[in-house]
Parts: sequence; structure tokens; C-alpha cells
Amino acid sequence: MADPTFDIVSKVDKMEADNALHQAQKEIAQRYDFKNVGAEVDWSGEKLLLKASSEDRVKAVLEVLEAKFIKRGISLRSLDAGEPFASGKEYRIEIALKNGISSEDAKKISKIIRDEGPKSVKSQIQGDELRVTSKSRDDLQATMTLLKGADIDVDLQFVNFR
Repeated sequence: MADPTFDIVSKVDKMEADNALHQAQKEIAQRYDFKNVGAEVDWSGEKLLLKASSEDRVKAVLEVLEAKFIKRGISLRSLDAGEPFASGKEYRIEIALKNGISSEDAKKISKIIRDEGPKSVKSQIQGDELRVTSKSRDDLQATMTLLKGADIDVDLQFVNFR
């Protein structure tokens, strides 16, 4: 039988993100401090676009959206929010959702596993995910615990634990 393995991925559930967006839209429509400031949030292709009449208001819209993402169980590490910028009479913020692990982040994770993880654990970079193998299931679980506590600016999920 093959050695036990698991995969490390970084994916955002599109439906959960959409649900968080709709909840934020409802709250923005109902809150008094967002009346008459042109505050809105919506999809713009694969990105989220936040708009408001002032920089402070667009940052407040961002806070509302982040709170809804947290409530839906989506880590803020998977959001890549830009800086507020002026566009005509309104301010905007573009937010990209991070899907997949970049090669630099994959190398950092592999280095953490190699340096601090159990010696029997091996990792391979496979596209935008990592495959981790070991002879011992306990070592794999120790590696998961190590990575959960590590300071990595990517939201990690562990899948296909066999």
C-alpha cells in the first residue's frame, strides 16, 4: 500500500464569497451611515469592486465586507485588497480573491516542512498545490498542526488525507 498523503491547497469557495457579498450589500443598503454616500459593493469580473463618495466611507464598506467574509468562514488571508483610489467623484477599492498557492509561497511552505517538520515527511510542489507524504499518519498530522501555527500569508486547506 502507498504511503499516507495529503494535499495543501488554497481555494476560496465562490458560493460562500457570493453569499458574503450579498449579506454586505444588504447591510450597506440598510445602515444609516451609508445613506447618500453612493456606497456599493459588487463583482467586477473576478474581482470585487467597492465604491463610495469618500475614502473613509469606502474603507468602512471594506470593513463591513471583511466582517461578512469572516462570518461565512472565509479567511481574510485569501483577500488581496488594494489601496483606495479616486475615480472621478468617488473612491474605489478593488479586491482580488487569492486562489492557488504561488510558487514563492509553495517554496516557503516546503522549507518550513523540511526545517521544522518531522524528518520522515516529504513535500512536492504540484502546480498550485503541495503534496505531502510520510510513512506515518501521526507525522502528517503533526505537519498540519505546524503549518496551522506558521506565519504564512496564504489561507491553507488540507484535503485528500489518505
